[in-house]
Amino acid sequence: MNPVVNVPPTMSTLDRFLFSFFNPDIAGRYWKAIAEGFVTTTWLGVTVIITGLVVGLALAVARAQHVKPLNFCIIVFADVFRALPPLVIIIILFFAFPYIEMAMSAFTATWLSLSLVLAAFAEEIFWAGILAVPKGQWEAARSTGMSRLETLQHVVLPQAVRMTVPPLTNRVMAITKGTALGSVVALHEILNVSSSASSESGNATPLLVGACAYLILFIPFVWFGRWIETRFAWKR
Repeated sequence: MNPVVNVPPTMSTLDRFLFSFFNPDIAGRYWKAIAEGFVTTTWLGVTVIITGLVVGLALAVARAQHVKPLNFCIIVFADVFRALPPLVIIIILFFAFPYIEMAMSAFTATWLSLSLVLAAFAEEIFWAGILAVPKGQWEAARSTGMSRLETLQHVVLPQAVRMTVPPLTNRVMAITKGTALGSVVALHEILNVSSSASSESGNATPLLVGACAYLILFIPFVWFGRWIETRFAWKR
């Protein structure tokens, strides 16, 4: 274990600030560990986005079939997981499930929690998009001989998905930033690694390095989301 770095008492106020938050020696000591956390956070975010959107879209399509028992279950799922904080779900999955012989890793618990929350929000957003498509288009497509599923696939969903891009992009960004919640169950993502390094060194520089890692990860994602919104925004 590396020794705690104490601030020399003879330093000026500015030098103390730079020593505590922008210490190149401390940054050089821990940047590799934070980079490994960056990889974990990136992989977690990608898997959450893919799983959440695919499950959310599948649930919205299933709901469009108007099977009452199935619709009831989907509505309950969406309401429950939109109401529960992701942190609570992570804690339940990681700490409670081992008691029923369903133990899972910190990565799995965090991924499943965030994916379920994103799926619940995505289902409601996709469903709103489906409802926004004029009923006349359903009827016109059915009059050509298309089945309900074919109408949904070829006529309704292309329009619905396009209309849902802006709210869906914002929700995806909000959920994926929740990857930091994995630190609660000791997942070695950016926040967990940088906070542990800060405690070990007695210096806040690793937290600043972690903050920079988050900026490197999420700023391109924000820019990409803005481009997606502009490129696919619905124009009436």
